[in-house]
Amino acid sequence: MYIIKNAFRCIGRSKGRNILIGIIALVIAISACIGLSIRQASENAKTTALEGLSITATISYDRANAMGQMGGGRPGGFGGGGGFDRDQFADMMGSASSLTLEEYQKYAEASTVQDFYYTLTAYFNGSENFSPVSDETEDSESDGELNGSLEEENSGRPSGFPGGMGSMMGGMFSSGDFSIIGYSSDSAMTAFINGNASIVDGSMFEQGTSELICVISEELAMYNELAVGDTIIITNPSLETETYTLTVSGIYTSSENNDFSMSMFGASQDPANRIYMSAAALQTVLDASEENSTTITNDYGGESESKITGTLSATYSFADTESYYAFEMEVRSLGLSEDYKVSSSDISAYENSLAPLDTLSTMAGWFLIVILIIGGVILVVLNIFNVRERKYEVGVLTAMGMKKWKVAVQFMCEILVVTMIAVILGAGIGAVSSVPVTNALLEGQVESQNSQQSQMEQNFGRPGDFGGGFPGGNMGGMPGEMPSDLPDDIGGGKNPFGDMFEGAANYITEVDSAMNLTVVFQMIGVGLLLTLVASAASVLFIMRYDPLKILANRD
Repeated sequence: MYIIKNAFRCIGRSKGRNILIGIIALVIAISACIGLSIRQASENAKTTALEGLSITATISYDRANAMGQMGGGRPGGFGGGGGFDRDQFADMMGSASSLTLEEYQKYAEASTVQDFYYTLTAYFNGSENFSPVSDETEDSESDGELNGSLEEENSGRPSGFPGGMGSMMGGMFSSGDFSIIGYSSDSAMTAFINGNASIVDGSMFEQGTSELICVISEELAMYNELAVGDTIIITNPSLETETYTLTVSGIYTSSENNDFSMSMFGASQDPANRIYMSAAALQTVLDASEENSTTITNDYGGESESKITGTLSATYSFADTESYYAFEMEVRSLGLSEDYKVSSSDISAYENSLAPLDTLSTMAGWFLIVILIIGGVILVVLNIFNVRERKYEVGVLTAMGMKKWKVAVQFMCEILVVTMIAVILGAGIGAVSSVPVTNALLEGQVESQNSQQSQMEQNFGRPGDFGGGFPGGNMGGMPGEMPSDLPDDIGGGKNPFGDMFEGAANYITEVDSAMNLTVVFQMIGVGLLLTLVASAASVLFIMRYDPLKILANRD
């Protein structure tokens, strides 16, 4: 008890020196509090974003892995005279299409899967009384046919063959007036779940129904003067005599941008020309088309089957990230080949959104370390001078019989009291300023990330949303502009354009909390750490002092 009382008396006697130590400790405490709060805010933001994240995954063919295996795993296997066989690769890709529905359903039996749904997409033409929404005139259509003929004449091959623009786009889009998307369940209809689309007349088809009923867009209904209960006739793009009759059960409206006037993509890519129906019903149509399939020969001697094929896209949803990461191990045990990979665009988008926050958290960590090192050194130096100035006091106390370790404890108590007062004040100031400081720094970090991305695009000559090196930033200055909000539900909820039209990442731009009990306990730890560091040199000096020599050398 005497040690503590004497420590408080000594603090009062040396106000100037202790105020100086307190100010330094206060600056360290405020800096440490802000640094710790930034790191804690980063963790809080990650947790909050993850809790609100709907985690889905898909299984797709790992083409890069297949190419690596064919190249023999050698760095030079893909170039020049390497071992890569293009013909073999083409044959392999032709036979290694997406998994069958039965296989997708098999992997959906994994215990980690919370929900499973799929979409089936196919392309059809209209009929005499059912046309796609289009802003083209007859003259523009004739011009398009003329341009296509000129391209064929100049290139010696039809547009759409390798080497032409049609070839580049042909891999992305199928021919046809309408894209018909079949959904396995309501869960797959993300546009209707998140409110981007809704039924305005009639009703949605029943889940899993095989009846040939559908819902069409409001624009398509007005364009063709259709109402609920009317029928529409769609045809096979490869065989006009093959027709199917669908009944309109509902009309929907969508908030998507329908300004999709680039005719080179085809009418089927216009959101207004998108027709929804049950996946089971669409599969019935595809089965009938396969049964009626015939071999057709085009004008260039090529042969193909007339049947309509659909693109299957399956999606698995999970309760949390742990389930997602465990899913791949489960499907491997269920027989999924290493030729396929499990990926999640949700996880990728989540990780990308954290990039500025992670950078800021790392910077805050290094800042905290530097502040603690510099502050600790300053406090050590001040306390060394403090002990040297009070050497005679140490000699008197030890000569009176007080153990040296007790004297050292008294000095430690003095430093602890001053430091903890500074830490408490610093924590209070840091708690008030941590959120605005964090958001200001985060805003700067986000701007820096976007600036770097923009500069990189400019370096590649891609200033527009769809530059790609083309003049005018839109495919060689062709008419029309690319919409900024492309459809998300086509092809199983994935954007068909991939990263080609990807703009700025959806970064986390602000935090709403930074200070919590974790930071408070960390601040207490910082205070104790500073006390131990600052008093370590003092203890060493005190334990080395000889009280008799100190008193004998007293002037």
